Amino acid sequence: MTESADNNRRQVVLDTETTGLEPSQGHRIIEIGCLELVGRRLTRRHFHQYLQPDREIDEGALAVHGISNEFLSDKPRFADVVEQFLEFIRGAELIIHNAPFDVGFIDHELGLLEGDYGRVIDHATVLDSLELARGMHPGQRNSLDALCKRYQIDNSGRELHGALLDARILADVYLAMTGGQVTLSLGGESAGTDGGSDVRAPRRLPEGRPRLRVIRPSDAELQAHHALLEKLSPSSPW
Repeated sequence: MTESADNNRRQVVLDTETTGLEPSQGHRIIEIGCLELVGRRLTRRHFHQYLQPDREIDEGALAVHGISNEFLSDKPRFADVVEQFLEFIRGAELIIHNAPFDVGFIDHELGLLEGDYGRVIDHATVLDSLELARGMHPGQRNSLDALCKRYQIDNSGRELHGALLDARILADVYLAMTGGQVTLSLGGESAGTDGGSDVRAPRRLPEGRPRLRVIRPSDAELQAHHALLEKLSPSSPW
């Protein structure tokens, strides 16, 4: 790729939060966060949306992201925002940590809709930053938290997981892994998408999201959770 082409390259860093681990068990997406990079520079364009899943959130998932069914009760459904979401990612290279997980959930949501929306790969290409990290650091832990520590990226504001917050942290990590640039600089002046807040420093949870009581899993629940993650390996980032 020439330097000129690289300067115009459009990438979208994407993350989701879900009601659980398996779309095959009826789990749904409850939050999508996307940040745009052009020429390895953060623009002010982003897509951020909470979603009504029409099902209960697993307690284990609630302990991770802290998003409750009550908070989502008045939020739109995926069908309401799919056109806007696909327009935002169209033609970009998606950067996703453990891409099979997020892509699998998005493909599941697309498949539930009336009409032929295809799959994620029909709209964008995908780069799995977890696979990239495993190639660069074989035999080491390559979760997002582990990579933040390795590349000295501050994630101290990450009290709970959140799609937009994790996308911002992943953007920092990706730039550090691929070019040594740790601090994101802003490019264009275009406004954020979907009414989201300015993403210059989204180290806190997005405005409007309540500080929810986090339910800590029991020892038995933790053991069951780790057993399931072992079954998901190697697609699991943990």
